[in-house]
Amino acid sequence: MKNLQIKLAARPQGMPKRSDWDIATPETTPLAAGDVLVKIEYISLDPAMRGWMSLGKSYIRPVDIGEVMRAGGVGEVVDSQNDKYKIGDKVTGGFGVQQYFHAVGGKGLTKVNTKLAPLTTYLGTLGMVGMTAYFALLEVGQPKAGETVVVSGAAGAVGSIVGQIAKIKGCRVVGIAGGADKCAHLVQNLGFDAAIDYKNGDLKAQLRKACPDGIDVYFDNVGGETLDICLAMIRMHARIVICGAISQYNNTDRIKGPSNYLALLSARGRMEGFVVFDHAARYGEAIAEMSGWMKEGRLKESFHIVEGIETFPESLLILYQGDKTGKLILKV
Repeated sequence: MKNLQIKLAARPQGMPKRSDWDIATPETTPLAAGDVLVKIEYISLDPAMRGWMSLGKSYIRPVDIGEVMRAGGVGEVVDSQNDKYKIGDKVTGGFGVQQYFHAVGGKGLTKVNTKLAPLTTYLGTLGMVGMTAYFALLEVGQPKAGETVVVSGAAGAVGSIVGQIAKIKGCRVVGIAGGADKCAHLVQNLGFDAAIDYKNGDLKAQLRKACPDGIDVYFDNVGGETLDICLAMIRMHARIVICGAISQYNNTDRIKGPSNYLALLSARGRMEGFVVFDHAARYGEAIAEMSGWMKEGRLKESFHIVEGIETFPESLLILYQGDKTGKLILKV
């Protein structure tokens, strides 16, 4: 079978463009003993992809020129020479941006239970997105009942789950998002106590009004000026979770760091980075607890689904243009 693949052709300068990608259509190869062939149904589109395209020190090696673009995915086993996987099994893994994934020796596959949740949920709440929100907030942010938690990028995949978990833990939650519709979604559908539209008015003034006593936990998905403003408002022993910095990913010059970092000294605060893979041994624990919250109706999810693997170069840009709410997924 033909396997349409999206490969990295050049390292982007600024925002990725279509010429940074090549399309290949090789034939799938026969399976050897132990191998599994997966037909990919959905691909996860994540802000971290921009970092994976660039050279430089990071928590994971960059995607090589000519390599299939790295991405998480879910799909169905369509051929198997492995007793652990039968045709029809639903699986997830780091499949890349392509139509088929050849799992040599069955490596890189995890079975998922679609009776527990829809397949897309394993790219959202019960996937890397949910694992990130759960462990970054609870292990690094360590929220306590009654504290004020502020989340930037709050209408995005991770931010929307972070805010809901903070509410479950008894916190007052304020989300920062772009646009009136997103802010209404956070408050009316997800239960945030307040939402601030950074595109409408003075962000600093709005935050001071929403958080008159300051910030105990700031969950940062955007970096830049928003991080600086929140640093200036932290309370004693505040925790700042550095999960992402989407405002900085496509810079063509130097990344802007926080100028208000001395607030950490006076408040005896802590700012700590987070990488989800560090908690891989405990994913099962998070899945069990979050699936329980979902059954109880306490944890909701939303998706923005785009169709057609050939649309990947343009669909990826939705992440950086703010034109979506919830988890961005590409339907193959």
